[in-house]
Amino acid sequence: MKLSIIVPVYQVEHTLKRCVESILGQSFRDYQLILVDDKSTDGSSQICDEYQQKDHRVQVVRHQQNCGLSEARNSGLKKAKGEYVTFIDSDDYIASNTLKPLMELLAVHHDYDILEYPIHEGIGNPRKQNQRLFRQKEYVDMAAYWYETKAYQHTYAVNKIFKRELFRQVAFPAGKKFEDAFTLPVLLEKCHVIATTTEGLYNYCYNLEGITAQADGNDLHDLLDAHLQVIERKGVLYPINYDYFSHILNIALDVAEQTGEVPNLPSPDCVCKREGQEKPPLKVKLYKTLGMSNLCRLNKLVHLFYRKSR
Repeated sequence: MKLSIIVPVYQVEHTLKRCVESILGQSFRDYQLILVDDKSTDGSSQICDEYQQKDHRVQVVRHQQNCGLSEARNSGLKKAKGEYVTFIDSDDYIASNTLKPLMELLAVHHDYDILEYPIHEGIGNPRKQNQRLFRQKEYVDMAAYWYETKAYQHTYAVNKIFKRELFRQVAFPAGKKFEDAFTLPVLLEKCHVIATTTEGLYNYCYNLEGITAQADGNDLHDLLDAHLQVIERKGVLYPINYDYFSHILNIALDVAEQTGEVPNLPSPDCVCKREGQEKPPLKVKLYKTLGMSNLCRLNKLVHLFYRKSR
């Protein structure tokens, strides 16, 4: 078996069929489809059972209690038998004929540890839709991939095909939101080659009830911690550049605005030492000049003024 596809399922009776049909309708057929029912209480469980009865490639894993997205993915990984593994969220779907060209590419390039393909973000949300495209390119330097593609903005477990062996002794962190942001940097430490491609399309749908839409300050704190761990680990992605530090700083400001807590960030002068980077963005300069507490106050005032002026 070439590919294992893991789909976590929780309270998605209205979108699950669209997701599964987008997989079953692919021209590529050599896969194992693992539906992990995370103790759904709507009609999702019955839909999973129906697909398992109709197609021998479909396997249902059932949790006795709701464990969350990380544990659902981890359960799927334990059942996966393919040389490669990919993740598709049950409120999303993939475009027709997505898997065949991707798997053909991997058949030629056995050295690819991860293959990332295009993703249409925010479907159903007209204000935040974005089609993220990639060049056909190979990276043997994981930092080059991280900074050239700004991978820290798309650390998704979805829209990527992984060698399953990468997940030996690696699991998605239980109890954490934005678990992808914790996991991808760890996987990159184990990679030799990662590639991006123009082939295929993952459709990432906006869900008002989803983790991203429902994220509060505590959830964003998990996201901040994930990125701060990249700095603390001092691994293949270190030192970082100013653009990435600015990304981390924006998350920290959101955490401060929603929780009232002022996060503790390192000095950019200490961690932003990547060669060839541009000068610090304005917000990073303000952080260096004003300090975190004062920048948080300024950020809050700017947002208050913006809301009043609308």
